[in-house]
Amino acid sequence: MSALRSSAPHPAAAELRCWKLGTFGELRSLRAALREAIQTHTDEVDDLFDRMAVVATELATNALRHGLPPTEVRLLREDDHLILDVADHDLGTLPELDRGRPLGAGGLGLQLTKTFAIDVGWYRTGSTKHVWASFPG
Repeated sequence: MSALRSSAPHPAAAELRCWKLGTFGELRSLRAALREAIQTHTDEVDDLFDRMAVVATELATNALRHGLPPTEVRLLREDDHLILDVADHDLGTLPELDRGRPLGAGGLGLQLTKTFAIDVGWYRTGSTKHVWASFPG
């Protein structure tokens, strides 16, 4: 396993939307609301939404499964980038890539995130752990 790069995302990013999740059942409404938000803030919707929906689902699932509630998903914008920032309250667990895991064995969320996003990182605040991914937008 290897640790994900630790760094805060774009510091001047403005929050466009925020969703609080407590259950896996809320992921469907997150994806629908994310599509609507992307349509509002960019002209390129379908391919961008497909990539961002996978990443939002994977990161939120990781936070719900391995973190401490509540899970918070934020959509941010800085210049020509859209950023997904997913937070939970488990400060003791670091996000790690498991490069040796075979396909179909689960645990590929961060690898998919690195494939679909142009940049990925994580950071901690006093009470939350954040994993973020940026996209051209």
